[in-house]
Amino acid sequence: MAHNLTHFVYYFLVLQLPACNFDTVKIGFHFDIVKIEVFNQPMSTLKTQYHHGDLTKSLLESASLIIKEQGVESLSMRKLADTVGVSRTAPYHHFKDKNALLCALAEQGFYEQAKMLHSLRAQKNTAEEGFKKYVHAYLEYALQHNETYDLMYGRTLWKAGNPSDSLKAASKQTFKAWIDWVEELQEQNILPSNNTPLRIGQTTWASLHGLARLFIDGIYLDTEDLTDMVEQMIKNLCSTST
Repeated sequence: MAHNLTHFVYYFLVLQLPACNFDTVKIGFHFDIVKIEVFNQPMSTLKTQYHHGDLTKSLLESASLIIKEQGVESLSMRKLADTVGVSRTAPYHHFKDKNALLCALAEQGFYEQAKMLHSLRAQKNTAEEGFKKYVHAYLEYALQHNETYDLMYGRTLWKAGNPSDSLKAASKQTFKAWIDWVEELQEQNILPSNNTPLRIGQTTWASLHGLARLFIDGIYLDTEDLTDMVEQMIKNLCSTST
């Protein structure tokens, strides 16, 4: 009886339900109770595992991967839940909607930039060396995380979306740290002192942002020239430091 039932269950699960993508079917018997254990083969290379307690982190990491590989438009709360392997209502316990999720990604990007700036300032570099390293690190981050960079500085959230209060606070905090450093660089005669730290910081950042956008948007694609362009931009920014 058990042998015949085994064949029946195998036939039903494996042969009649190929769309389920079963990888392994284990069938065990305990008296007259049939126990079926099904182990599904992963349906996507994006699928991740998470441990209880760090779902927020897993959601952010998977969302970042989705927008990096497929673009912001392809991201949805439903796709994110399927990717992480949780119920489709689970992400809403952590993020109100897609806009809130995108704000969290952008906020994370600002904190990463602030951390990068703090780390460089803590190193034992000359002021000029520190500034050069920051310029290179800034552009490297923008090019390697261009979708997140777009969320941080683009119209998706700031003009077409609804930036959260925490995102606004993170962006202001990061920019303030930048302006504080610009003031020090002015005092050390690295950046021009013919205007306020705010104005010099704004125009210096505009140069960095403009170069990053040229490469991100595909207007200028020859990355072999990037290093030389960055070095020349640094010279231009520092040449009037009197």
